Amino acid sequence: MGEFTKEFTSDNFDIEVIQSTLPVLVDFWAEWCGPCKQIGPTVDELATEYQGKAVIGKVNVDHHPTIASQYGIRSIPSLLVFSMGKVQQQIVGAVGKGELTDAIDKLI
Repeated sequence: MGEFTKEFTSDNFDIEVIQSTLPVLVDFWAEWCGPCKQIGPTVDELATEYQGKAVIGKVNVDHHPTIASQYGIRSIPSLLVFSMGKVQQQIVGAVGKGELTDAIDKLI
């Protein structure tokens, strides 16, 4: 995980994501998921590029299945974009960086 990429857990999800005043990109992933590993470096890049403008982080679905279940995550990678505590967009699969930046830029 990158230096600026947050790790969202059951303990900090509400504060870091739901109560955030900045847009938040949440990457739902797992260690064993090939496409998750493929998109991981892109998510880390975004965390660095959007520092101070958006919060970028990951939820390991094996470690925090309750969060994944709460948001209906059935396949990974799934990326949810939150603004003001609400899901604004869901992106499924290892998509390109442009699609992720477009989703974040709409909310900044």
